[in-house]
Amino acid sequence: MICRRSFVSGRVQGVFYRATCIRKAASLGIRGYARNLPDGRVEVLACGEPPVVDAFVAWLWEGSPASKVTGVETSAADAAEGQRAGFSSA
Repeated sequence: MICRRSFVSGRVQGVFYRATCIRKAASLGIRGYARNLPDGRVEVLACGEPPVVDAFVAWLWEGSPASKVTGVETSAADAAEGQRAGFSSA
């Protein structure tokens, strides 16, 4: 299992970006969370099998139909963070 932390910027708050992330992650069996940050970005933690996490991180550029993603910064995260069950809006 691997974990990736992404910071998504653009029009990603108030446009169902997090809710769409939750549905997508659940369909892929990914653990983690998506949460709004005070600076307008969304932080996403995704943990799971490497090819699935990589596909999810690539999908973050799409998001919800109303979102407009202008940047996704991704880095490795501690796999212990992925021990919680499911994917939530933190």
